[in-house]
Amino acid sequence: MQRVATFAVLGDSAASGVGDTDSNGNSRGWSYYLAKNFKDPLVYINLSRPGAKSDEILYDQLPKAIIHSPSITAVIVGGNDALRNGFSPEQLHQNLRATIKALKAIGSEVLLLQLHDPTLIVPMPKTLGIVLSRRINAVNQVTQAIAAEFGTEILRTRELEGIYERKVWHIDRMHPSKFGHQLLAHHFREILSKRWEIAPISMDPIIAKPKIESIKWMLRNGTPWFLKRSVDLLPAALYLIACEHLRNILRQNQESSALIYYPEFVNHREAGLLEVFEERVS
Repeated sequence: MQRVATFAVLGDSAASGVGDTDSNGNSRGWSYYLAKNFKDPLVYINLSRPGAKSDEILYDQLPKAIIHSPSITAVIVGGNDALRNGFSPEQLHQNLRATIKALKAIGSEVLLLQLHDPTLIVPMPKTLGIVLSRRINAVNQVTQAIAAEFGTEILRTRELEGIYERKVWHIDRMHPSKFGHQLLAHHFREILSKRWEIAPISMDPIIAKPKIESIKWMLRNGTPWFLKRSVDLLPAALYLIACEHLRNILRQNQESSALIYYPEFVNHREAGLLEVFEERVS
């Protein structure tokens, strides 16, 4: 008798498939391509939602997933936490740890995802880029710590060859394109194929869109998103930029005691990270 697996997806827009839609406007994403290639019967449940933060995943999405006792659960979270005012790496750590602990307690195999470096593909002021990098690096630090603690699989996005090529990213340059989602599905398949029979992921031909289409998309979707997010993020960004300038002044005066550090969630040498993160006033 064939075993029946249940694959649950918890998370935000990167998990829900933003950047890859069908002809009817329905999001698909990497988990869709992965799920449809399972050779064994599969129950596929995608509970993710664009804009979701770690608290929503813990208190809303997780209970719905546990009802189905998922064999495999992908938890993709952190980007929205980092882009909101009042970002707390400690709170993210608590929420993510509680989520993974609950999933491991029911025997679910957990998949995590390292966030890419958006400053390498999204044009932005240098100081804002520094602040954003600190926040994204803090998210990755938390994710790596959880992976190390619970022995969960983590896809190290930043180590993937060609990950910052334009074809991998949607018009907004924050979410994967259709090709990017298929690329993620391919690499998640490599992780899961040690224990599950999954057919190779087909990579569809890349179809270049006319520039006018990109402009229309930005006016219809990108601009409203930016304005909405600015109400929340812009005050924090301005504050953090001011802190960055203050930090530079304090450095010049060698008053290092005035610097604020994020807590260390994991020993970088033990984790084998390629990057060493300096987390300060962010």
